[in-house]
Amino acid sequence: MSAKPRVAIVTGAAQGIGAATAERLAREGRAVAVLDLQETEAQKVADGITAAGGTAIAIGCDVSDPDQVTTAVETVAERLGPPAILVNNAGVIRDNLLFKMSVEDWDTVMNVHLRGAFLMSKAAQAYMTKEGWGRIVNLSSSSAQGNRGQANYSTAKAGLQGFTKTLAIELGKFGVTCNAVAPGFVETAMTRATAERMGIKYEDMKAFREADIPVRRVGVPEDIANTIAFLTDEDAGYVSGQIIYLAGGPLD
Repeated sequence: MSAKPRVAIVTGAAQGIGAATAERLAREGRAVAVLDLQETEAQKVADGITAAGGTAIAIGCDVSDPDQVTTAVETVAERLGPPAILVNNAGVIRDNLLFKMSVEDWDTVMNVHLRGAFLMSKAAQAYMTKEGWGRIVNLSSSSAQGNRGQANYSTAKAGLQGFTKTLAIELGKFGVTCNAVAPGFVETAMTRATAERMGIKYEDMKAFREADIPVRRVGVPEDIANTIAFLTDEDAGYVSGQIIYLAGGPLD
């Protein structure tokens, strides 16, 4: 381990998988920058980490805005040190069937997931390649395989898989790995929003999905954070370009 803690950036970290990941990485001894569009909500997560004895700062950032991304990453470098770990978790949903989906809803999802991951990775890799060590983890989804009412979201999550493999090829010689995790059904505000979109009770949807998952339960944010913790660890340097589906069983 290095004398100073590795610095991690987690985007979309005010709640759900992002918050759980920020908290887990802090427990692993990382100094964590909690990035979110809502800085006040990100601050709550950062405060929780520092109260538990960790090191964290909160930064408000629209990951689809190049200037905000540049400022955010520079702020992390100044306040915590050069970022060595990046978790591209920021995401939104704008679900609808194709014939009802607006151009704005398509662009919003693409901008946050794909443009955001591109901008954040480009900014962070400058520090990683200079240091000769880095870990990038992108949040894909089982929806990358296609999901009714999510043409935009499924496309973005599939795109992140290609992005992941390309970064692994380009950055490997600099000591930087890049992997993606693709969660299945995880209890988050986003999955509750999906139930609402479908016009069904969340608990009914959860029970239906549990019956079809081999481990007989749905995921929780900590399940995803645990895998991200491994992928960003010192010992995971030979794992790169991989898409890990976290769905409680195999997916076709």
